[in-house]
Amino acid sequence: MSARRPSPLAYAGVRPLARSLAAAGRADGLVAHVVRYRGRGWNGSDARLAADATWAADEVVRRYGDVPVCLAGIDMGGRAALHAAGHPAVNSVLAVAPWLPDDDVAAAEEPVKQLAGRHVLIVHGTNDERTDPELSYRLAERAKKVNRDTCRFEVHSDGHSLRQHRPEVLALAADFVLGALFGRGYARPLADALAAPPPLGLRMPLASGFGHALRR
Repeated sequence: MSARRPSPLAYAGVRPLARSLAAAGRADGLVAHVVRYRGRGWNGSDARLAADATWAADEVVRRYGDVPVCLAGIDMGGRAALHAAGHPAVNSVLAVAPWLPDDDVAAAEEPVKQLAGRHVLIVHGTNDERTDPELSYRLAERAKKVNRDTCRFEVHSDGHSLRQHRPEVLALAADFVLGALFGRGYARPLADALAAPPPLGLRMPLASGFGHALRR
């Protein structure tokens, strides 16, 4: 258990994603909010970050009414978003470099049934040394069995922060979120990843330059 205050770096790290999504969806009325978690760490069965993500979905409904919600998170926030996907307002989840348990038993017990009926995108750098990309692949495999609208992109040679290919990652995130929330047609690589069976749709490489000439 941890009673430490949340890291300001975690909040700062997700703001560029929120700003990018808000800018891309402004014409459609997209609003992006960044969750300030109450603490640091998953805290075992308490899963406090997932509880905060669920509270955030409740708060969106309170503020904006009956609107679809996409939960997006990075690192441990990605795991929180995946866990909170069962909220009735949530129609999609974006998990970037999600932190997942590396214990075999805990990994096998990581829930996926709450992802049924949602659009799910996982993005992970293949050289990530902080969160294991193989663990997110295994989770995506299990999720795909209960939800065909699941895909995963691999950012080759990039690390945890995905700095080398940040424009491509942000473009992919925007394409996914706008498609899931507003019914826009997905870009061809994303549509192909969602339609492809494992492992193809779960090890889809993110092409250099993605987003420069997206076709709707």
